[in-house]
Amino acid sequence: MHFDLVDMRLFVAVAEARSITHGAERSALALASASARIKGMEAALGVPLLERQRHGVRLTAAGESMLDHARIVLHQVAAMQGELTAHARGLKARIHMLANTSGAGEHLPKALAAFLAKYPAISVDIEERESAEIATALASGAADIGLAIEAILPEGLDRFPFCDDRLVLIAPPGDEIASRRQISFSDVAERDFVGLTEASALQTHIAMQAAKLGVRLRMRARLRGFDAICQMVEVGVGLAIVPEVAARRVSRSIRIKAIRMTDPWASRRLAICTRGRQSLPRPVQQFADHLKAFAKI
Repeated sequence: MHFDLVDMRLFVAVAEARSITHGAERSALALASASARIKGMEAALGVPLLERQRHGVRLTAAGESMLDHARIVLHQVAAMQGELTAHARGLKARIHMLANTSGAGEHLPKALAAFLAKYPAISVDIEERESAEIATALASGAADIGLAIEAILPEGLDRFPFCDDRLVLIAPPGDEIASRRQISFSDVAERDFVGLTEASALQTHIAMQAAKLGVRLRMRARLRGFDAICQMVEVGVGLAIVPEVAARRVSRSIRIKAIRMTDPWASRRLAICTRGRQSLPRPVQQFADHLKAFAKI
């Protein structure tokens, strides 16, 4: 069963005109060609679509069903053509962004929501990656824009600072370390921890820091979000390392104690990064300009 769009348009035209002659005229086809196409469709289906009458044609039951499907197909094709034309003109776009864990979950949502409201024809897909992977993906053209730790970005990428992203240790209020103002990771690395899933870029980063100390973290629980992690910490399941911005937000409703970490890797600055600006599609440039206006540095 092989029909092309010309067949579909012709059949709809014939059905609406109730005449092969008039349908052929609407489709800019010769009568003989139009008649041969209709017969070819009927032969392929093995069922008549039209009843030829003295003054025109009438749709069979199969023809009525064919008309419904043909209209749906033509409508979808028209919608596809319109959307692709819009893409070609830059009126619609999809931006692929990579961000580290805290950037994606804590620092981007407000700015992203404002951008999507301002540009309804642009969509943004955010994928979580480690900062080193983000730099590599941008350089290879596998992503459009990134939010990563500024200190590890290579020279070849354009960037501007977006926000500070300090990591803090959180503990339940009654814990022996809860009264401390600051702490080193080495002081607590062998205690029980609660963290994100293994697929998380942040959790991978923390595990690497533990490995440098010769320690394998004892994970009591792995969860998908900072809110759930803080709930576990509150009841004493274990300690956790989370972005300070998340700890502050969650502490409004959950009793936890945030302790500043003295380790250099816990104090980071995040930057928006792209390839050379001149090579960026206009929607990506607009997104970068928007994020610059939301930068907290």
